[in-house]
This record gives sequence, C-alpha cells and structure tokens, in this order.
Amino acid sequence: MKKMLIFLTIIVALFIIIGIMTNIQKDDKLSDGNPYGKDDLKSSTVDQLDDPNYQNLILPDELDKKLADKSDITVYYYSPECPHCVRTTPVVAPLAEEMGIDLVQYNILEFDQGWNDYGIEETPTIIHYKNGKEQDRISGYQEKEVFKNWFEKNDIN
Repeated sequence: MKKMLIFLTIIVALFIIIGIMTNIQKDDKLSDGNPYGKDDLKSSTVDQLDDPNYQNLILPDELDKKLADKSDITVYYYSPECPHCVRTTPVVAPLAEEMGIDLVQYNILEFDQGWNDYGIEETPTIIHYKNGKEQDRISGYQEKEVFKNWFEKNDIN
C-alpha cells in the first residue's frame, strides 16, 4: 500500500511540474512581443505568435478607426481553432504578400465582438472595404487560384 501511495504521489508531482513548466513557457511567449494588447490569450493564439503567416494583425480599435476614416482595407477574419482557417492561412497570407496586398488579420477568437460588428458568419472570411464600406467578401476554404482571382477582381493592391 505504501508503494502505491508513493507511486501516486510521484505521478501527481510530475503533472504539477508539467503544468508549471507549460505556464512558464506561455508567459515567456507572451512577454516576448504580444501584439494583442491583452494578457489572457487562448493557447491556440499563443501558439501562433511566432508563426510568420500570422504577423499582420489588426486590433478592433485600429480597424474601427480605419473604417471610420473611410480607408480602403482588406481584412482576413480567422480563428486559430478553425480547421478551414488553418488550411487557408498558409495559402492566402503568402499569396497576398506575393501580390503586394496588405491583408490585415483579425483574430475573431480573441475579439469575438467581430462576429456582430462586421457581420461575420463563418471563418475564414476576407472582406475588402472601399471608402470604409464593405465592397466584397469571400468565405471558407478556397484554392489559391480562387483567392487570386478574387483579389484581382476587386482590384486590391
């Protein structure tokens, strides 16, 4: 019985140590340049902080200001937990860069007011705003050529 108790104590201690190490790693990542301006990020967002495909982020206040200023802007609304977004981002982010398009990324998981504020019904969704008003949108996973044609059709550059 004593051996079993010692064994269980060791297992519990290992889980506690793993939990502490995970939190320390998460805190280190957050302190190394958290562009979201908040401390309580979902772990799937933290995992993307160093991913080169998720570096052109826009925060809600910045987006609202650009729309109020009647700017032309193209926004990629995504969730790090959306499987279609996980497939789409590695296609659309490099394509936009290749085409010279400033495609800003709005993390709807972290800023869920975006669902209502911008009429998002599914992720991923890309919306092109002209003079601060929605001009066109494309949603869901698409092949690279479909996105390329959509960018060209909307004369985005």
